[in-house]
Amino acid sequence: MKLISRDFYLNKLFGVVGTPDIKVIVGIRRSGKSKLLEDFMRQIQMRNPNANIIHINYNLPDYDHLLNYRDLYDYIRSRYAEGKDNFVMIDEIQMCNGFEKAVNWLHASEQYDIYITGSNAFLLSSDLATLFTGRTFEIKVFPFSFAEFVKYYEINDLRSAFDRFLTEGGMSGSYLYDNHRDKYDYVSEVFDTLIVRDIRQKYKIRNTVLLNKIADYLMDNVSNLSSARNIADTLTGKKENINHKTVASYLQYLCNAFAFYKVRRYDIRGKKYLASNEKYYLSDHTFRYAKLGIKNMDYGRVIENIVAVELMRRGYEVYAGVLYEKEIDFVALRRNEKIYIQVSDNITEESTFKREIDPLLKIKDGYPKLLLARTGHDMTDYEGIKIVDIAQWLMEIA
Repeated sequence: MKLISRDFYLNKLFGVVGTPDIKVIVGIRRSGKSKLLEDFMRQIQMRNPNANIIHINYNLPDYDHLLNYRDLYDYIRSRYAEGKDNFVMIDEIQMCNGFEKAVNWLHASEQYDIYITGSNAFLLSSDLATLFTGRTFEIKVFPFSFAEFVKYYEINDLRSAFDRFLTEGGMSGSYLYDNHRDKYDYVSEVFDTLIVRDIRQKYKIRNTVLLNKIADYLMDNVSNLSSARNIADTLTGKKENINHKTVASYLQYLCNAFAFYKVRRYDIRGKKYLASNEKYYLSDHTFRYAKLGIKNMDYGRVIENIVAVELMRRGYEVYAGVLYEKEIDFVALRRNEKIYIQVSDNITEESTFKREIDPLLKIKDGYPKLLLARTGHDMTDYEGIKIVDIAQWLMEIA
């Protein structure tokens, strides 16, 4: 398999080398966490001749004798090198029974720089503080971005590259297959494994049929406002008796597993967060094609999904904006930075352009405002609003 360096994440990892944190690499299944850890290990070996790397990959049978936390701890201690920079890198750590005890002991010794990856069902952000008594630093890994897609395929024409990315997405394991049917079979299998194995195992779910129906509903309604109650009502309308509290729990499980990301609404004028309804975005838009098919696809909503995930990848808090009952696709916050963003597939029609630009024109503060669309042109300016080609924006360095 062809590999590329994922510099965005490698830079994050190198930025925390030597800190006392337990570094936890999390993300959806098959998003490249294991390959990232291997690449990071190679980079450490090249950059630091004094490094002693203790690497354990539970995907391999070589480490079947370390499935108990005490055995894992003793194995790592036996490979400690005095006078060296000792790194511990463990892949799929949840396969070790009681792994948190071994990690906590190693961390308490203050002798190791610790990096771990694991199934998203077992290394939830909400669980890390409970699992590990030491401070953790979380690196969220997403499927391939558009920029990584372009780098992988070495494509020079951004327009054609984006057309391909719209249907092929960022699940890089699918890139090994030549035709779309095989690609989508692979992507569909990844999603089914995510639901059937990870989520069911973590939460002991019996009604996987309902979980799949909720996932299908969210995929079909990407970027639309949704709530547990209206999802329950919709499914109940199909002659199923479904409790909205159960739906709410299943929605949280899907988000915990990084299958979907929930985006809350933000009242721009009142500067407050709204409790009613949210939007849900897929971790990778190609899941939608793989599971629901490619007929009658709304490319505008798919592009909106791509932008939402890219904003999260760049470290923004993402909200859906509301102003005078008008919807702003995204309010993106990062420290002292705020950006208002509208997303459209095509703004060549004057009526479409007006519909997209008007909500931005009504925002009176001085924060940047962007309209992202498939323009195929360099950036232009309309009354202080930047109009940017979506492919060019996706190629920008975060």
